[in-house]
Amino acid sequence: MIFGKIIGGFIGLSSAGFFGAIIGVLAGHFFDKGIAQAMGFDYGADRAKLQRLFFETTFKIMGHLAKVDGRISEEEIQQAEALMAQLGLTAEHRKEAIALFKLGSQNDFQLEPVIASFIANGGRRHNLPILLLEFLFSIAMADGEMHQAEKEILSKTAGYLGIGSRQFEQLLAMLMAQQNFAGGQYQQQGQRQTSANELDKAYKALGVSSADSDRDIKKAYRKLMSQHHPDKLVAQGVPEAMMKVATEKAQEIQAAYDLIKKARS
Repeated sequence: MIFGKIIGGFIGLSSAGFFGAIIGVLAGHFFDKGIAQAMGFDYGADRAKLQRLFFETTFKIMGHLAKVDGRISEEEIQQAEALMAQLGLTAEHRKEAIALFKLGSQNDFQLEPVIASFIANGGRRHNLPILLLEFLFSIAMADGEMHQAEKEILSKTAGYLGIGSRQFEQLLAMLMAQQNFAGGQYQQQGQRQTSANELDKAYKALGVSSADSDRDIKKAYRKLMSQHHPDKLVAQGVPEAMMKVATEKAQEIQAAYDLIKKARS
């Protein structure tokens, strides 16, 4: 619903210049809002639906990841509980998450129908497929390493989401590199000399290369930070209870960019 804003802005600009355009956009906004209500759109309800969808899908696949080796070990249970604690889930959300985790860990769990339901109910909007993979990656890396069986499940999930193998490998490389900046560890190491290996990881974390210009690197950085902005994530369908992981991801991106800036200064 942006046609009212576009038309209003154009008419305002034509008749009264810049300030007229602002007034026109505002008038168009209310027009769009009225049309949306008349057509039965409820953005608040839609957002709540997407948040529920994201929450349920994530924890079901989380259980599936834990069961990938045939059984759920005590260590994996502890890792799952640690992640729930990290997310800061309320007692009610934690109870729901455990129930969904158990569903995903059952022997008859089918990954493809879960992803199909996710897509059918709006899960392909915005950046939700990428964000879902980011959360699942964090789960798979809870023990500090990516097992081959876990990577295969993530690859299948990406395929069902419509993400090709090449894009998946690029995303995985970025996420693996970003892990090196968890907790802003490079920021805490003072003024010591940055190694070539660390700098290479920083470039990979942003999905760029050392051959790229400062402008292109800054553009990639801003795009990633915009994708992980809390307000945008909540609006797109990421539950507020799961926002902590996204915030930490933004901190990793920031730390990688800071390292690159320091090396180029």
